[in-house]
Amino acid sequence: MTVLFTVWGYDVTAIEFASVILAFLAIALGIAGNRWTWPPYFLSSLLYSWLFIEFHLFASAAMQLIFMAAAVWGWFSWGREGARVPGRLVTALRVRGIVGVLLLWVLLAPLLQSIGGAATWGDAFMLVGSVAAQLLMVLQKVEAWPVWIVVNTVGAVLYASQGLYFTSLFYAVLILMAVTGWRAWSARAANPAPAVTIS
Repeated sequence: MTVLFTVWGYDVTAIEFASVILAFLAIALGIAGNRWTWPPYFLSSLLYSWLFIEFHLFASAAMQLIFMAAAVWGWFSWGREGARVPGRLVTALRVRGIVGVLLLWVLLAPLLQSIGGAATWGDAFMLVGSVAAQLLMVLQKVEAWPVWIVVNTVGAVLYASQGLYFTSLFYAVLILMAVTGWRAWSARAANPAPAVTIS
């Protein structure tokens, strides 16, 4: 892979750098509830899938394919007006969601280990947790953001352990962005206002 620059001995590739910049743009637009969150999200996921395959993080690579599908779904689901008033899950659905994520995580990690995956427990959690958060995001549920906080925390540790320091730093910043998103969507759920739109 082409190295774009080196920081403290770490080579940042063009793919990793572009993925991070596109993802920052997508998440900032997502916090605002803007429909244009989805195209850069799609492109960032496409590039990250390539990067993760190179590092044998197979679940993280598969996760990007799900993100690309979610980006297409989100584009059409949100429509021109962007995210409407965010909703909240009832308690029973929250509990079922947590149980489902934990069950799938425990089932997926040994499978990844059997095919030679790296850091399989963290990688499996990233896939399952991210799918849950992404689904909640497309469905415009406030709970997407606290789930992203957990997922991004795991991601920051996982990718640092695999030598992807730029991506690890990116995930650390994503924790703060997810906190911002949680506050913004919670406020909009409590006090509905029109979403930001761009024609």
